[in-house]
Amino acid sequence: MLLTGSQIVVECLKEQGVDTVFGYPGGSILNIYDELYKHSNEINHILTSHEQGASHAADGYARATGKVGVCLATSGPGATNLVTGIATAYMDSVPLVAITANVTLPWLGKDSFQEVDIAGVTMPITKHGFIVKDVTKLADTIRKAFQIAKSGRPGPVLVDITKDVTANKCEYTPAKPAEIVLRNQYTENDIDVALEMIRKAKKPFIYLGGGAIISGASEEVKEFAYKIEAPVCDTLMAKGAFDGKSDLYTGMIGMHGTKTSNLGVSQCDLLIALGARFSDRVLGNPKTFAKKAKILHIDIDAAEINKNIKTDASIVGDLKTVLKELNAKLEQQHHEEWLASIREMKEKYPLKYDTSKLTCPYVIEELDRVTKGKAIISTDVGQHQMWAAQFYQYTEPRTFLSSGGLGTMGYGLGACIGAKVGRPDKICVNIAGDGCFRMNMNELATASRYNIPIIQIVINNHVLGMVRQWQTLFYEKRYSQTVLEDQVDFVKVSEGLGCTAIRVTKKEEVAPAIEKAIALQKPVVIECIIEEDDKVFPMVPAGAPISDVFDAEDLEKRN
Repeated sequence: MLLTGSQIVVECLKEQGVDTVFGYPGGSILNIYDELYKHSNEINHILTSHEQGASHAADGYARATGKVGVCLATSGPGATNLVTGIATAYMDSVPLVAITANVTLPWLGKDSFQEVDIAGVTMPITKHGFIVKDVTKLADTIRKAFQIAKSGRPGPVLVDITKDVTANKCEYTPAKPAEIVLRNQYTENDIDVALEMIRKAKKPFIYLGGGAIISGASEEVKEFAYKIEAPVCDTLMAKGAFDGKSDLYTGMIGMHGTKTSNLGVSQCDLLIALGARFSDRVLGNPKTFAKKAKILHIDIDAAEINKNIKTDASIVGDLKTVLKELNAKLEQQHHEEWLASIREMKEKYPLKYDTSKLTCPYVIEELDRVTKGKAIISTDVGQHQMWAAQFYQYTEPRTFLSSGGLGTMGYGLGACIGAKVGRPDKICVNIAGDGCFRMNMNELATASRYNIPIIQIVINNHVLGMVRQWQTLFYEKRYSQTVLEDQVDFVKVSEGLGCTAIRVTKKEEVAPAIEKAIALQKPVVIECIIEEDDKVFPMVPAGAPISDVFDAEDLEKRN
């Protein structure tokens, strides 16, 4: 059939099973938006307040559902406003297709109005980027974009389309989405070596990364952990991949990881990394990381093997597939003495906070209790992010959404909106500090416009908390540009943007506020006022061995 480029875009989205897109219109992309208008009963379009919000919403939708997120923007500033969201998705391996429109082909490369080489701009932060200048290549390009975004290690793909292509016509032939074929690169010998290492280990420890969620390997990880009787720690990106209430779970590893995880990994004789990338926030000092252990690394991305840490053996392949094979071949292992020592550490080094006052950990624990640990939690970046990772007990995958690799302030609210659109059955809560909330709080207007019943918790300490913590500990309390004492009233701002708002100043007000927010079934903001100098512990100084982990009590002893 003969279709315009805009019609082809919409038909291809339908082919790929896309039911929701997030975006913001403009001149160059008008033809596509006109076509979306005609198909509004098939594809739901969420108009965000800013293109960055659209990219974060598409990201949150993808993380919460496992589908490919889609965002749209016009040329020039519309396209460049997507860049931070695209980079966020790239760092965290989130499948995303960003569709932008550019000036017409005759005006390309001539510094035309709202012209930007967005494919060039995003080249380092996408799996692939396309610019479509010929309508006959449009359908195949969009199909390739989706295939690339969700295959192997997922990630964002950009499709930039000149405006004349959106108007030109060509023959369109419907097609089914290409089957995603897992390209495992491991051999039988790789499996045998891994099995031998596991059987010989006396003190195995599992280090779980975001790949466990991406591959859908949660059940296989659980079977594997109990079969080899190994404690399990996780990264920020892996929250929910392993049951946070399990007796084998030791908490997060790294800069703000638990003492049990950091000390346990430092004492183990075999560290098994599953879908993890050995980031600097995990390693601390690479030269001292797990120095008593042999390291077995399983990951789908061959480029991650030996990139940040030297391994003793590796398996390059889909984690779910690999673990199924290992589980089938492994006999039950027994490490009671090792597990007993881990249990002792967990009892000796529990996570603590001051229970005499209103704090973020208290808010998180109450949120966990009221929602029975079943909510989808998104966060921004900073102290509140670490507290959300530490004190909410995640038991299911795809229930913790956070910018791990890029550390994007302003990520969480858009992501929360995207998650709620994708998973309307779930309570969706974004936790942000007051500094982060300022970044993209305009997206509350998006939530209220569509009556998307998300809950936004603002942990307001009137400072940039994590930066201030570093200034306190390492910069002799020189609080350069981290104090946010001003005239901004988040309750009034939130109400002005169409949301119900509640201010909490006492512990006893927390649970009723959360319960009310859930019952209202509309967007609600809960502002929680906490003290400015609450700190996230445990902590490892940047570049130090993770065995140097310290908490508030250790700090008091030193001083």
